[in-house]
Amino acid sequence: MLEYEEKYAAEGFQAVCGVDEAGRGPLAGPVFAAAVILPAGLVIEGINDSKKLTEKKREALFDVIKEKAAAYCIASASVEEIERMNILQADLLAMKRAVEGLSVPADMAMIDGNITPHLSIPCTAIVKGDALSASIAAASILAKVSRDRLMLELAKEYPEYGFEKHKGYGTKFHREAILTYGPCAIHRRSFLKKLLGESL
Repeated sequence: MLEYEEKYAAEGFQAVCGVDEAGRGPLAGPVFAAAVILPAGLVIEGINDSKKLTEKKREALFDVIKEKAAAYCIASASVEEIERMNILQADLLAMKRAVEGLSVPADMAMIDGNITPHLSIPCTAIVKGDALSASIAAASILAKVSRDRLMLELAKEYPEYGFEKHKGYGTKFHREAILTYGPCAIHRRSFLKKLLGESL
């Protein structure tokens, strides 16, 4: 999973970061992104696309990545920003914030997916990058764990919605809770139009 890192290092880039997001699809909560620069040649055992790992494994890797990364930054875009600019633009904003927040400035960014944020450094989109690049996979784990932890905190504020179970995704339980109690302050109302119809 170091093929891309080695390719760009061979081209002369010295601080290549991997970038990924978490939380584009849920009906509630902010969208998170992370950027990670790994030391050259570092292999972290078990690192993979966060969606393919158990929650326990992600939690364990979260601390290892933070400890071993040359630099990392975790950022987000709020529900208000998602509503104001749409989820794609908010997603790209969170990624931009993550890259720009690195303590070691990156000189190249590899972005998971097929679209890139506007950055002041070269960047490339890599489809399924979280399964192909160690630094993108590391970013995917940091973003996912950080978002899940926030949703567990928000579950205490809004217990009726069960955020601790589904992290804001549109499960049957979550949709039924929205129909019963109505949306709360952290729901993305633009995502609920189909569910709630004209009542929004």
